[in-house]
Amino acid sequence: MTRTAEKINALVREDSEMDGALQAIREAADENGGEVQWQDVNDDLTSGQWGRLIEKGVLVDGTEGFEIADREAYDEALDGDGTDGDLPGADVDIDPEESKWSQWDKLAAVGSVLLMVGYWFDSVRDTVGTTLDVALAPLDAALPFYAVILSVALLTGLYSTLLQANLMNPEIMGKYQQRMKAMQEKQKDIRERKKEAEERDASDAEIERIDNEMERAREEQMEAMADNLGMFKEQFRPMVWIMLFTIPLFLWMYWKILDGHVAPAELTMVMPIAGEVDLHRGLIGPMWGWIVWYFLCSMGFTQLLRKSLNIDMTPSGT
Repeated sequence: MTRTAEKINALVREDSEMDGALQAIREAADENGGEVQWQDVNDDLTSGQWGRLIEKGVLVDGTEGFEIADREAYDEALDGDGTDGDLPGADVDIDPEESKWSQWDKLAAVGSVLLMVGYWFDSVRDTVGTTLDVALAPLDAALPFYAVILSVALLTGLYSTLLQANLMNPEIMGKYQQRMKAMQEKQKDIRERKKEAEERDASDAEIERIDNEMERAREEQMEAMADNLGMFKEQFRPMVWIMLFTIPLFLWMYWKILDGHVAPAELTMVMPIAGEVDLHRGLIGPMWGWIVWYFLCSMGFTQLLRKSLNIDMTPSGT
């Protein structure tokens, strides 16, 4: 994109009425051999708009009046679809259906909520614990309990990574972020233009137009923020599945410790930095030692798995 086209796109973005002014100048220039004077277009644009075009170098001195600096770029900017060329992402097309949850996603969310009551009701915890113990008892018998926790952390880290990679779309996340960034850049441009106008003692009418444009930009941003529910749905979608599979494992470990199914000798371990700790005692505030150990193992395994499987969850633009 040429410099002239960039200037025209910026002017149109700053002043929604500038497009009509530019059209009027082009028509007047065509009728007068390529040059235009103020009296030819004073009915179609304000003196402020006329001054901005001269100031930005869109109009330059001609023989008897002014002429368009780069007619080809001028026509391209007016006739092409590029008024937001300086702000990629201002017109990002986001389909809300892309972030829509399926029936299975909703069922997973309901199941996760129902399983969470097991943290407060012993009957639910006992039911989940005894059921999972059928499958996990051989692992518990073969390894000390801290190694069982490590194994569970490895398992949860594996399926959490795979679920995030398959259920979260970084491209959609990138679209939402790209649109918000474009709107922030637009407001920044308007603020800079207002500051410039105030420094050159622009007319009250021009200042008012800039203020109105800022108000419209803020309204657009508020509307976009309301639409950003899709971004949160996209982020939370894999979480409900992770919770659905992880909460039962947590309830099983709670059941093992609270109901005395772990040998006392296995409830003590040497943890990095912390030294010797009791897994069933508070280690960091109210967090028990086994929970801290689980999170340390889980976070470490998750990072290793993402790197080894080359999974990047960073939002990407289009």
